[in-house]
Amino acid sequence: MKLLVYAVGTRMPSWVQAAWQDFAKRMPRDCPLELREIRPEPRASGKTAQQLMHAEAQRIEAALPAQAWRVVLDEHGRDLTTRDLAGHLETWRASGDDIVFIVGGPDGLDPALKQTARQTLRLSSLTLPHPMVRILLAEQLYRAWTILAGHPYHRA
Repeated sequence: MKLLVYAVGTRMPSWVQAAWQDFAKRMPRDCPLELREIRPEPRASGKTAQQLMHAEAQRIEAALPAQAWRVVLDEHGRDLTTRDLAGHLETWRASGDDIVFIVGGPDGLDPALKQTARQTLRLSSLTLPHPMVRILLAEQLYRAWTILAGHPYHRA
């Protein structure tokens, strides 16, 4: 099983790339964490937010693997504890499917793309800077894996 993060946004600052790589390299070989960046629609194009999200959704849809379990990250998604996430990770691993986490751009995700998800999760009730979402997701996936592995990283 692979954990794939499809995130709108490219050319992140070096600290974002370094943090992502740090957590990705900690994941075990049987549960790799990979990032696929999706080119955002130019914000200076004069398009409405809905048009921007639609264009980005088309790029995301074209890039996604056909048979993956889709998880959308959205502010209206289900709030999980880290232990809950570990439980989901265990279930996902048992399914054998690759898991795709979809992170939208600054305007969010197109509603039609959200409807294709099997699950919708929220990382926080706080408004997070867009680059932080991928780092927080990577850390929480690593933490969930450590819970399942009995690793002392998670001490709760």
